Amino acid sequence: MNPIAFRIFSIEVRWYGILISLGMILGLYIAYKESKRQGYNPDDIVDLALWCIPAALIGARAYYVAFQWEYYKGNILKMINTREGGLAIHGGLIAAVIVGYFFVKKKKIPFWKTADIVAPSIALGQAIGRWGNYMNGEAHGGPTNLPWGIMVEGIKVHPTFLYESLWDFGIFLFLIYYKKNKRFDGELFILYAVIYSVGRFWIEGLRTDSLMFVGIRVAQLVSLLVVCIGLFLFYKLRKERDQL
Repeated sequence: MNPIAFRIFSIEVRWYGILISLGMILGLYIAYKESKRQGYNPDDIVDLALWCIPAALIGARAYYVAFQWEYYKGNILKMINTREGGLAIHGGLIAAVIVGYFFVKKKKIPFWKTADIVAPSIALGQAIGRWGNYMNGEAHGGPTNLPWGIMVEGIKVHPTFLYESLWDFGIFLFLIYYKKNKRFDGELFILYAVIYSVGRFWIEGLRTDSLMFVGIRVAQLVSLLVVCIGLFLFYKLRKERDQL
């Protein structure tokens, strides 16, 4: 696995950045087309992306650094160097949702409808971006004898990046299929959050590089929290819709 795709003079261009960028571009394209199909102003989706994508990158890095503070403290250059990995999807999603919420409120456009438009794109972007972990030789699991295991430093291990990529792509396909049957605004986004979190909880238990807090895998803790909040919101929004 060579993390460097090519060089421009002395500048190394890494697969990690290429794949994350590809996921974002494809996700934005799909959300743009979906917004037009729904009679939604597609320029609002582009503007939303211009705010949320930088916020997600900053949030993903800040989240990762916060839980690896002993390694990063006192070294600003290490903190901002993402070329070799070190982005936590939960931090990125939290930051993007917060910024997106204030963006749509300022633009006076419906939050939950907007969230449903972008939900499949988020899942697709994650599915593609996970391959950047493979190119960096990270986000893998412990030893396994399964035939689809990959070799890392001479040991056959679970390709947990692949598990999550396939899970995310499955969520993308499900949301694309299910969207015509949704019963209330916000349903697609909540389903994305809950289904992703269920898969992430299981996959995280196989990983060897989990961020930890007082002996607990942070991603598993956050996944449980998201499932609980998601189920509450699903019930609440569906009840409000039924009362109309």
